[in-house]
Amino acid sequence: MSVTPADVAVSLDHVHRTYGGDQPVVALDDVSAVFTRGTATAVMGPSGSGKSTLLHCAAGLDRPDSGRVRIGDADLSSMSEKQLTELRRGRVGFVFQAFNLVGALNVEQNIMLPSRLSRRRPDPAWVDEVIGRVGLGDRLRHRPAQLSGGQQQRVAIARALVTRPEVIFCDEPTGALDTRTAADVLALLRSAVDQTGQTVVMVTHDPVAASCADRVMVLADGRIVRDMPQPGAERIAEHLALLGRRQPVATREG
Repeated sequence: MSVTPADVAVSLDHVHRTYGGDQPVVALDDVSAVFTRGTATAVMGPSGSGKSTLLHCAAGLDRPDSGRVRIGDADLSSMSEKQLTELRRGRVGFVFQAFNLVGALNVEQNIMLPSRLSRRRPDPAWVDEVIGRVGLGDRLRHRPAQLSGGQQQRVAIARALVTRPEVIFCDEPTGALDTRTAADVLALLRSAVDQTGQTVVMVTHDPVAASCADRVMVLADGRIVRDMPQPGAERIAEHLALLGRRQPVATREG
């Protein structure tokens, strides 16, 4: 099926990113990818493969050395830092491993912080649904220090969802959660895709979490080596196990 410009939520075009000085490490090596609206993509690969760098460049948190990144029709390479900040507040949600909660604010205030910063008032019914689905109804007056790691992650996920952003970027969103809570969170992310047409790009090491996505992209050594429609948890695990014997050429399956 052909993809029109209106279908594209995020695109990377020949993106390169390196780190370091005398002996630079190549994090992304000529990566091109398109993430269409109303889909969920799982980004997988071994440690150091470039997953988080891809996520950060796609979200406008890191600038590539070369290449172009777009969110919708917005070309991030031509934006100032102020413009990027405004774009992220209004159109992007984040769920990262470090939680990034504000310690002086309680749960409810942390969840509502993006709305306050963007001066957008979310639908109260949606806010209640998000809080209920992540199981935080009895923790709204608690501060982050009074919560477990899993509870803090749920606050971060709720915060990312309340403004109904166009794109939700997630870095191991279920890594600190027990199995039941992880399933609830994945269901909530899935409902954001299916019910409201949002786009989810999720870095994960877990084949079960990846099996909730529509598409799985596998990185190794800064390059896309697999890009496939949902293959199921078992096949995802097989692909990850075989990475050591892969051919250094990206393949697209379908």
